[in-house]
Amino acid sequence: MPLTPTDEIVRRARAAGTGVGAFNVLQLEHAEAIVTGAASADRPVILQISENTVRYHGALEPVALASLAIARAAKTPVAVHLDHAENVDLVREAVGLGLGSVMFDASKLPYAENVAATREVVEHCHRHGVWVEAELGEVGGKGGAHTPGVRTDPDEARAFVAATGVDALAVAVGSAHQMLTRDAVLDFDLIVRLRAAVDTPLVLHGSSGVPDRDLVAAIAAGMTKVNVSTHLNKAFTLAVRTHLADHLAAVDPRHYLTPARAAVAHEVAHLLTVLAPS
Repeated sequence: MPLTPTDEIVRRARAAGTGVGAFNVLQLEHAEAIVTGAASADRPVILQISENTVRYHGALEPVALASLAIARAAKTPVAVHLDHAENVDLVREAVGLGLGSVMFDASKLPYAENVAATREVVEHCHRHGVWVEAELGEVGGKGGAHTPGVRTDPDEARAFVAATGVDALAVAVGSAHQMLTRDAVLDFDLIVRLRAAVDTPLVLHGSSGVPDRDLVAAIAAGMTKVNVSTHLNKAFTLAVRTHLADHLAAVDPRHYLTPARAAVAHEVAHLLTVLAPS
């Protein structure tokens, strides 16, 4: 199955009333595991590379080209997406490398500056056929608490989408990044109102903290793209710890990364079937 545009995967899921999983790639093993899980579940998937991961690797190109190669060899539709980019130059680099979509995050800026910066990114990306996600409100975690006061306002969301021309909108509805427990409390009524306010797909960030039943309810309320990272990292790390505890003399990383990759693939397959039941 060839590399697939993010727009196509998200549009099909939205039309079907299902969700699509977008999982963060930290290294090659993550990309391989995510695509293996998608093949097992026979579902499309989105590989995401965050600006934090780019900093970890020291550059976007190596991890992006590896992810694109894995996507091109996949058995199910796979898109490659730049996640949570605050740097405009990084967005431009992602476009040049052939990523099908970017998430430009100017949500920390005052509203008018967010609109202006996002509109400029959208204009550049659309000239190159690249789909753009933006954020309005503040999804907590990563150094900040998520409170009701920073949740996305439906009227503001409507105005923001009209002013910027974004293709998808990440909204703050109760989830938070980097949650280690799955007990986030989502505002489903707000999701319904946001879905009625804008005619673009809604994106749920911080989904690692959301239990399966609430992921299902969020999609029913109007979410389409669902981002997951920490949940997979927990599975990956637990598998590594378990293997090393059982094999004290192990020195070959392939021996402990293999079960870690399998653990991530298992979680991806499960989550994709939760998001898009057959």
